[in-house]
Parts: sequence; structure tokens; C-alpha cells
Amino acid sequence: MYNLFIPDDYKPNMTVRETEKAIKFVKDAFQRNFIKNFGFERVSAPIMVRSHTGVNDDLNGHERAVRFDVKEQGAEAEIVHSLAKWKRMALKKYRFQCGEGLYTDMNAIRRDDSCDNVHSIYVDQWDWEMVICREQRTEDFLKRVVTRLVGTICDTLEETKRAYPVIKRSLKREVTFITTEELLNRYPNLTSHQRETAAAKEYGTVFLMKIGAPLSNGKPHDGRSPDYDDWSLNGDILFYDDVIGESLEISSMGIRVDGETLMKQLEMAGATDRLVHTYHKQVLSGELPLTIGGGIGQSRLCMLILEKAHIGEVQASLWPEDMAEECEKHNIHLL
Repeated sequence: MYNLFIPDDYKPNMTVRETEKAIKFVKDAFQRNFIKNFGFERVSAPIMVRSHTGVNDDLNGHERAVRFDVKEQGAEAEIVHSLAKWKRMALKKYRFQCGEGLYTDMNAIRRDDSCDNVHSIYVDQWDWEMVICREQRTEDFLKRVVTRLVGTICDTLEETKRAYPVIKRSLKREVTFITTEELLNRYPNLTSHQRETAAAKEYGTVFLMKIGAPLSNGKPHDGRSPDYDDWSLNGDILFYDDVIGESLEISSMGIRVDGETLMKQLEMAGATDRLVHTYHKQVLSGELPLTIGGGIGQSRLCMLILEKAHIGEVQASLWPEDMAEECEKHNIHLL
């Protein structure tokens, strides 16, 4: 069953056709600002990978990929969930050096996601990854990259507001860094998402750090696959979205596992069976470069900047029929 929030007296600030043009403007502006601030190279990326290779992102560890057979090759393939592992292997393949990075358009289908105002089974994001040196595997370096990325998002908002004065959104450039354990201690009686919303409402822009490992209550704040992010050096960029009255995660990112951290997290997750895969062997052996990376939600960024109440206003996807009907009754026009 889906969850749907209808803001009181919601009236979109643009027609559907105007929104379509604005979506392109936001995406083009972000990519320009991203390249200017980070200097990464755009590369082509797959929408599918071979099944049972360990390359696809396992997300929280239980989501099912969309799988199909490839007749000519006699093999099974699956639609990507994300490109977290693929990007790191691509950096090795293309011989990127420390300080160099790539980005790409990532399109995925996450068939087990529940649809609501900010979730869709179709996911579009800019995936990026950068080679780092051993001495950069620090919390301070992570924070510097986060601050630069938030600045890029704010630059994009300001550029969009100049082109579309109807937009009144403001975002805070100053980032509040807080760990999941600190958030739990502050709001012990709230759910994980409620804690995120409380923090985002208080501070405006938050980077919630250290996601994946169990907290003092015995539960992780949220699920993270154990084989790409270092759970002690990762996090989510959250903004407070006053249209829907909740925190909105725009980016999940982090410094990636090295061999030692990979083994530790696989043991914690009971997932050491993954060590048979090429990706995991290459991390353990040190063949893959040390990296930092993440994804930036394209539709979520458009939703935030263009002040939309539903992600379906800025992307074409499949929605429950009764959700679409209810949205239309309240001026939420799904594409």
C-alpha cells in the first residue's frame, strides 16, 4: 500500500509543458555547475549487467532486480539498481588517477520500492566516482566534498530562480554534519525518517553520517549494502522540503570500502559468500583504486528546486491507478 501526502491548497507554479522545459533547464544547469566545480569526465554507462557477477548494487540487500535472458548469449542479465560498483571498476579500466573522476547518467528500475511522494520504481540520477589517495580516506575530506556538492546544488537553484522568477525556494549552503547515533540520542522516540525530518527542519541542510552499522539500539539507521560504502565514512545529503513537510534525500554518498573494511562489513552482514565475485576479489587485493562516490537524484533535485509535491510531476513512471487519480483531484499532475 502506498503513502501519499497531499499539501493543503497545492497549486503548481507552472503548467505541465512549462514544467517539462524547466526540468531540462535544471538538469542542464546542474551538469554545467557540477563539471565546473568538480572537473569530472562524463562516461557512458550500462543500464544492464550480467546476473550473478556481484556488479549490481544490492541496495539494502534484499531488493529483487529485474532479470531477463539474453537469447544470443545464453546468459541472464539484470537491470541495474545503481552503478556503485561498476563505477569503481570503470575508473580502473579507464586508468583514472588520484584526483580524477567520472560521472554518468544512471537509469534504474527498483521493482520493490514502494511508491509515494518521493519514491518511484524508476530511478534517475547522476552517478559519480573519484579516485582518492590513501590519506584522503578521512571524515574531513568527506565533509569538504559534501560542502562542494551542496554548493553546486545551491548554484543550480540560484540559476534556475533567475530564469524562473516564480520559484521562491531557498536552500541553506551551510551544512550541518551529524551522525546517525547523535540523531538517535537526540530523538530516541522517533523513527529513522522522522529523525531525519526533525533535523532537516531544524538546520535546513544536513549531512547525516555513518549509515549502515547497528546503532546503540541494535538497529542500523537505514540499510546499506556492505560492499561499497565504508559505513564509518558515508552519509546522505538532506534538505528540508517545506512543500511536503519532510526531509528530502538528494544524495547518498561516501568513501568506499578498502580491503580491510570490506571484509569487516561482509562479516557483520553475514555476506562473505560475495567474496567469490571479481569486484570483491579486486577490492581485497588492492587492484581497484580507492574512491569516493555517490549518486545525485535527478528527479528529486528537480522536484526540490521546482517546488513540486510529487516526484511524478518531474518524471514519467508507473503509478498505482488510484494514486494517480487522487493526485489529479488535487492539482498534482503526474507526467
